[in-house]
Amino acid sequence: METTASSPDLHLQNLRPLKLLGTGAMGTVFLVHDHVTDPSAQFKFALKVADKCPGHATPDANRRARWEVSVLERLAQNPHPFLPSLIGSFETEGIIAWGIPFCSGGDLNVIRRQQTDGVFSPAGIRFYAAEIVCALKHLHTMGIVYRDLKPENILVQNSGHVTLTDFDLSRALAGKTLKSLILSSEIYKHKHHRKLTRMKLKKTKSARVSPMTRRNASFSGERANSFVGTEEYVAPEMVTGEGHEFAVDWWALGILCYEMLYGTTPFRGKNRKDTFGRILKMPVNFTGKPTPLTDLITKLLDKDPTQRLGYAGGASEVQEHPFFAGLQWDLLTEVVRPPVIPARDDGESTPELGGLTVTEYLQTLRQLPALLESPARDDCRYNTSFKEF
Repeated sequence: METTASSPDLHLQNLRPLKLLGTGAMGTVFLVHDHVTDPSAQFKFALKVADKCPGHATPDANRRARWEVSVLERLAQNPHPFLPSLIGSFETEGIIAWGIPFCSGGDLNVIRRQQTDGVFSPAGIRFYAAEIVCALKHLHTMGIVYRDLKPENILVQNSGHVTLTDFDLSRALAGKTLKSLILSSEIYKHKHHRKLTRMKLKKTKSARVSPMTRRNASFSGERANSFVGTEEYVAPEMVTGEGHEFAVDWWALGILCYEMLYGTTPFRGKNRKDTFGRILKMPVNFTGKPTPLTDLITKLLDKDPTQRLGYAGGASEVQEHPFFAGLQWDLLTEVVRPPVIPARDDGESTPELGGLTVTEYLQTLRQLPALLESPARDDCRYNTSFKEF
């Protein structure tokens, strides 16, 4: 897996930007190196910068930035190979900034578009989906629901393995909901192995946690009700505002697998209202004969979260699906030939930076707010519910 330099506290004056990696609603991402401790730029890393300047930051950008740093700090104490490590962070009067490893492969959409016909083979989908399942499993056991799974947030490391990024929309679910998840996973694994010969592709009713147990968890305030995420990836229970928990991540995994297979999402409509209507009512459609992959997608895209694959047994239930049959989960990190190995990054400065420092470039963004607009797909980051359907 990737290695990064062990880093002391980051100091803004020591950081030299090499490239502009992206801009978005929460801030700007630079490729940087520490010219004092690493003058030859052998250990480049991504620096995410949230602008605190009034009038240039979104109303909740500072809150989301601080939350993301707190999640990364927790991951530093409980690391995972498919989740980022926190290199360091700092705050000035004008910005909040934090460093994470640089993934030279870009995001999963970039990789997909490079493939023949712009889609992945089933083997490629199996590899990427498996690593994402492992990352989600780790987050869920920490009590964190990710809530923003999409190709743009799945980065490809130099080694070809994945890293989930952007935790500003994630949410900690504690108390009964987390206990329920752990208990249901243990119950599922115990009963699943006892009845494996009779299950085949069908989940047994006895493998489920009592619905009353899950409802009690939601009544005690353990579910989230905010409406966040990217519209083509949001789960039905987020659209209706009925409250949601870890199952929204398994829905998003189903959307992701569909997009990796077909190059488009299954419920995209002509506008937001049409997309939400399709999410709530339209069945998922496939071409060709049923396969273990289409069966996996169908079960992940069950509109009833209590019937969705992953609700009863968490990640263990997803891992046991026949699409992953024979996969050695504990050896994923040892795979030396992933589907795509990124080309080595040259680290040269991009024209946009023009030799500017991080602070100087942020000044240009403040003078040209249009540069903050992102061409990425529409993000629905609202604290409201959509109840027209």
